[in-house]
Amino acid sequence: MSDETTTPKAPESAAPAGGPRSGGPRSGGPGGPGGPGGRKFFRRKKVCKFCTEKIDAIPYRDVRLLQGFVAERGKIVPRRLTGVCTTHQRRLTRAIKQARNIALLPFAARY
Repeated sequence: MSDETTTPKAPESAAPAGGPRSGGPRSGGPGGPGGPGGRKFFRRKKVCKFCTEKIDAIPYRDVRLLQGFVAERGKIVPRRLTGVCTTHQRRLTRAIKQARNIALLPFAARY
């Protein structure tokens, strides 16, 4: 009698197919790439470009070098994406800001 007074449970098929927890084809869940049954993805450790090429000073006038570390919108790309070490990221940030102040680099992209 106590089973009849509880609220009925929803059927298992009530969840939409391909939802965030269903493990569907686009969810990236089990069986998808990166999942327990999928291919293993090997991420290579990023190495600082300035350390490998032994570049000590980052010139603010070298616009081609600096543009590689600035996104389309004009933001400075973080070091977790570029792989630059902490000391060179600080020098790089300072050089980008100097280049912006003397109008070698834009502060923001045009819309």
